[in-house]
Formats: sequence, structure tokens, C-alpha cells
Amino acid sequence: MSTPVAITGLGLVSPLGTSVQALDRALAANQCAIAAREVVIDGVERFTVGVAACSEFDERKSRAPSGVTLDRGTAMALSAAFEAAEQSRLFESSRQPSPERLGVFWGTGMGGASSFDQSTEQLYGRKRRLRPTTVLTTMPNAAVAELALAFGARASAVGYACACASSAVAIGEAMRAVRGGWVDVAIAGGHEALLTPGVIASWQAMRVLAPLEAHAAHTCRPFSADRAGFALGEGAGAVIIESVASAERRGVDVRALLAGYGTSCDAVHISNPNSDGQVRAVRAALADAGLAAGDIGHVNAHGTGTVAGDAAEAATLAEIFGARGVPVSATKTLHGHIMGGGGAIELLCALRAMDLGQLPASATAPDAALGVDLVHGLAPRAAGGIRHVMSNAFAFGGTNAVLIASRVG
Repeated sequence: MSTPVAITGLGLVSPLGTSVQALDRALAANQCAIAAREVVIDGVERFTVGVAACSEFDERKSRAPSGVTLDRGTAMALSAAFEAAEQSRLFESSRQPSPERLGVFWGTGMGGASSFDQSTEQLYGRKRRLRPTTVLTTMPNAAVAELALAFGARASAVGYACACASSAVAIGEAMRAVRGGWVDVAIAGGHEALLTPGVIASWQAMRVLAPLEAHAAHTCRPFSADRAGFALGEGAGAVIIESVASAERRGVDVRALLAGYGTSCDAVHISNPNSDGQVRAVRAALADAGLAAGDIGHVNAHGTGTVAGDAAEAATLAEIFGARGVPVSATKTLHGHIMGGGGAIELLCALRAMDLGQLPASATAPDAALGVDLVHGLAPRAAGGIRHVMSNAFAFGGTNAVLIASRVG
């Protein structure tokens, strides 16, 4: 068992809202952000899919600390981190940590994919020269660099690219850095902004995007018998983590405790998930937190809505908790699959569920054969007294990351 660390700030940009307060309202209303979008690639194809966009977010209003043009995802990363920092009072001079003790740990699956897609269209489609800052906008660590500049972070500033486990890994590794005494305060999380024609077409070619239903909100149906894939989303999630002693020194509120982190690799297949690897990650997280499976009151599952992915995760949940042994939400049904940013955003959903005592629901009923106690229906499930929640992130490439958070006191 390792020592829990304090979460002192939360920040969010998501299809369900551009603040944690907006997320609370959306989860309480069981709001789904998935809507139909037509994708047109001239001379190649035209199709319509369900996506979850951050319609309220305008990246043109964001100012880059470096002065270069921001990728949409990087702009989201800055916005989420600024909200978390405001909650953690990092902007108050008397409460700022030493720059040499402030670190950035950030995850993204495809980095500046939005800008790269636009650049290829500019070069090959319009036959125009690229901006001299193209590399700085599209590089995978662009958000890490901008965050370090924005906050003057001079300790570790590192990026993690583990597909859809990226931001969960970033938060877990930040937790280890705080525990190890390498940093006093860490800005951790991740982002993704992939809703451009080329990127959507790439996922469509893989045949993992759910076919659009008459009601777009029912497109992504994790753990249901008729599940058929996921809907792409975009967004960013951020947490400020530090030791409890650091939070006390700075005089800031501890919002929750990050208690456990486990990671593993399947090393079996590049895209088909493996329950054995997932089980090892869950057990590692429980051991790290010093908890038994029965202590977990709620799981926000990876729950992509694919046939193979949900079956593997259902087997994992049954192995750890027993059949229908723990209430499970799969919030991708509401905010879409945010890839590298999903782990952070889904951890935030689990944290808010624990605080508000309401478990997010899926619109469709679960496949009885999977043995998952899926929260479903038209409204969240009331659940008072939850003390520990778990968030799963299982990625292409076989990387698994599991985070456990606990209530304070």
C-alpha cells in the first residue's frame, strides 16, 4: 500500500460542457452530446457518423504562451489546466510552489492530429506552403511545452502517448512522481481533438465507429447486446495533484484523494484487448491503494461499445468483482470516445459521481450474458456513501491503466 496524494484542482473541456460545474449539470440530467456529422472527402467518400464535439469551445480565443498558433487540442489542454489551477489557487503568488518543484505530466494519443490534418490539406489539396510553425503546432508534446511555459514549470515536463490510456497513465505517473518526492505539485491530464475529416475517415476505415442510429444519442451502446462501436469525441481533462502535506502548506482544499494506480501491457495483440492484462492492472491498482475489490463502490468502465472490447472488460470485472458485483457506468455513451484524453475525463466523471452520489447512466440496457451491473435508464442512479471509485483505460497497443480515487475523510 502506498500513500494517497491530494487532488486539489479539477479542470475540464468536454462535449458535456467546458467546466466541471457544467459537467455536473450534464451528468445529473443524463445529457448525451453525441450528434450526427456528415464527413465529406472530395473525390473519395461521403458518410455520416455520430460524434461528440465541444461545440461551445472556440480555440481561436485561446492565447498560446509560446506565441505560435495553437492546435485545437492544445487550446483545450490549456483551458482545462487553467480551470484546475484556479481551483487549486496556483495563480496566487503566496500559494505557488517553487518552479523547480512543479511538473507537467500530460497524455494524448495523436497529439496535434487536428493541425496535421489541416496542414496536409493545405499542402496537397490547396498547393500552398505551410506555416514555419507547423512542427511546433503538430508535435505530440506541444501541450506539454505550452503548459510548462504557462505555469513556469521547471521540474519534469513529460508527455505520454499510449493511445486511449494516455491521460490515465499521465495522471498515474504524476502520482508516482509526487509520492517519490520528485515534484511537489503536478499538473496532470490529457487531451484529444480528432474531429477532422481525415482522422474520422481513418477510424471509419477501421470499422470501429458505430453506425449512426435514427436517434444519435443511442449510437454508442457500451455493454449492450446490440453494441456496434463507438462515437469519436474531443476534449481535455486536468487535475492538480500534490502530497497532502503540500496542500496543507499551501492552504488549499483537498477535493479527493488519488489512492491507487496500476498499469500493465497485454503483449498479445495490437488492437484486440486481453482480459488477463486488464486484470493485472486492476489488481495492481487495488494493491497500490491498499483496498479490496469490495471497497470499490463504482467503476467508470473503459466501455467503448465494441463487441470485443466490452466482452473483454466484462470478463475483467467479473474476475475482480464477481458477476454484477459493482455498479458500472460507461460515460463514453454520453461524451464519446476522447481517445488520449478519455482517461482523465472519465476519472473526473467518477470523481463527480462520488461527490454527488449519482452514477451516470447509459440509455440502453446491458447484455445479460456479460454479467455487468450497468447503470442504465433515463436518469442517474442514486448512490450515497461511496468512498472509493475506479476508472479504467484500456488502449490499442495493449497498455492498460487503472486509477482509484477516494473520498476525503
